[in-house]
Amino acid sequence: MEQVTGVMADSESRGSKIDLLNDIDLDATLRFGSCDMTMEEVLGLGPGAVIELDRHTSEPVDLVVGDRIVARGEVVVVSGNFALRITEVAAPQLRLESIRCFF
Repeated sequence: MEQVTGVMADSESRGSKIDLLNDIDLDATLRFGSCDMTMEEVLGLGPGAVIELDRHTSEPVDLVVGDRIVARGEVVVVSGNFALRITEVAAPQLRLESIRCFF
């Protein structure tokens, strides 16, 4: 019975640690794709330039927090603004690894 109590105490302790993170702001980025460019190519960009990415328009975009993909989805327009409709969410452990530096 003592072992069960210890496990419950550990679980409650972890819960309170995670609760501390609820008010922390994190930067989230939508990644549509990527490409390799030389510095010369980047410096040559101007208005109207088109950059070809390595992803097809029908493929989902990535929601990245820190350096981890935490979800994927499709870009939609809501009230004239771009938004992400999430279609796939990473496992909870992978999402927590994005904010591991806080533990």
